[in-house]
Amino acid sequence: MYSSTFIFAVKQFDETFHRLDQEIAAAAKAIPGYLGEEAWENPKSGLICNVYYWDSLEALQQLVEHPRHRDAKAAQGNWLAGYQVVISQVIQAYSDGRLEHLLPIRGERRTPETHDRYEPPNDEGNRVVG
Repeated sequence: MYSSTFIFAVKQFDETFHRLDQEIAAAAKAIPGYLGEEAWENPKSGLICNVYYWDSLEALQQLVEHPRHRDAKAAQGNWLAGYQVVISQVIQAYSDGRLEHLLPIRGERRTPETHDRYEPPNDEGNRVVG
């Protein structure tokens, strides 16, 4: 599993931005391998963070190569006061079971006593920790 994190500062959004943003969101959701997304905002810095989850780099690459995504990247200076993208491989996810989250949590729930335990990759090469 992979995540693509888009961190940005807003300059000014307009109708064109919102329309393009909706089109890109629809395109992402239509790509096989799209697992979901979440967004965060830091009120102190004003930065916004969108995290998208993918089952493969190939699925993520489909969005990167999508024509509307390329249009947005070319015009980002109209709307953004800076951005950074971080692509990461998700090697484990765990929880105490009290928060709902879109990432699959398998196996036993973590407790304070077991949260540092490392699980080696499974047969598919994924590290999944409960």
